[in-house]
Amino acid sequence: MESKGNLGGAASGLQRERPTLKTIAFMTGLGITTVSRALKDAPDIGAETKERVRMVARQLGYQPNRAGVRLRTGKTNVIALVLSIDEEIMGFSSQMVFGISEVLTGTPYHIVVTPHSHSKDPMLPVRYILDTGSADGVIISRIEPDDPRVRLLVEQNMPFATHGRTDTGLVHPYHDFDNEAFAHEAVKKLVNRGRRHIALLQPPSKLTYYAHTRIGFQTGLHDYGADEVPLRVNIDAPLEEIKNAVETLMRSSSAPDGIVCSAGSAAIAVNAGIEAAGKRLGYDIDMVSKQSAPILNWIRPEIITAYEDVRHAGREMAKAVIARIDGIEPELLQSISKPVWPDGK
Repeated sequence: MESKGNLGGAASGLQRERPTLKTIAFMTGLGITTVSRALKDAPDIGAETKERVRMVARQLGYQPNRAGVRLRTGKTNVIALVLSIDEEIMGFSSQMVFGISEVLTGTPYHIVVTPHSHSKDPMLPVRYILDTGSADGVIISRIEPDDPRVRLLVEQNMPFATHGRTDTGLVHPYHDFDNEAFAHEAVKKLVNRGRRHIALLQPPSKLTYYAHTRIGFQTGLHDYGADEVPLRVNIDAPLEEIKNAVETLMRSSSAPDGIVCSAGSAAIAVNAGIEAAGKRLGYDIDMVSKQSAPILNWIRPEIITAYEDVRHAGREMAKAVIARIDGIEPELLQSISKPVWPDGK
């Protein structure tokens, strides 16, 4: 009886600690090598044995020791996502994480999110990842035309993908939203509603998609016979600053009758500014905005929205990083998604 009690105590003691291959071997009565090979789906291990090992591993909550994996293979099995925390108000960040996680499920890779504010030095998190060797691949956003992070990652031969494009001739994996098409179609929709004096709440000029948005907007103004009303603020400004700038503009003699908004979160502040000026959305002015979740239309059904599928972007970038790790050429790992309008056009 004493022997049986000691065995039970040993088992419970093993379970209190982080489960290892040794724990699974103890619980199944198999050798550690057999357990390891079963978890790796080795062809010389029988299906019944594999299933028994996997079942025990699931029950114990076993996870491979990443430090051990790294020592054996030189890999971390980590994809690092350097993610701006400034856009979370409309679920942008969470949708991207969901998309990446969907692809990584069922692979050896795990996502590690490195939160970062766009007001800080964007090189810091990338340098940290490279200096510590803490990831096998990297995903970055808020891309500049000549982005120093992209140059550094290319120089260091680190697999990566970007949410956005560069324009310096460096070939790298990316997924981007067609902001030129969005802005051009946004102007068309406003003109179709009789609007001719249109303002643009644009991205900050340092980012690549600023140029894409401006080209689409200005081409739309030319094609559809409208003119621009300057709005002296961009989507990176604090929401209260955006609200105050829009209110001031709407109270002026040059108030626009249409506005194109480049971010869903900023559209909330734009709407607040319009109302603070005593104007009515859908009557005095119409607005077109991007959104990554249907929140804007719940708040103000009058807002004309284009859907940017950020979850899809996350999936595309995750697939691109894994493919790059596997040696696929970067020019084969580039994609652009079109805006989706409620009328299907």
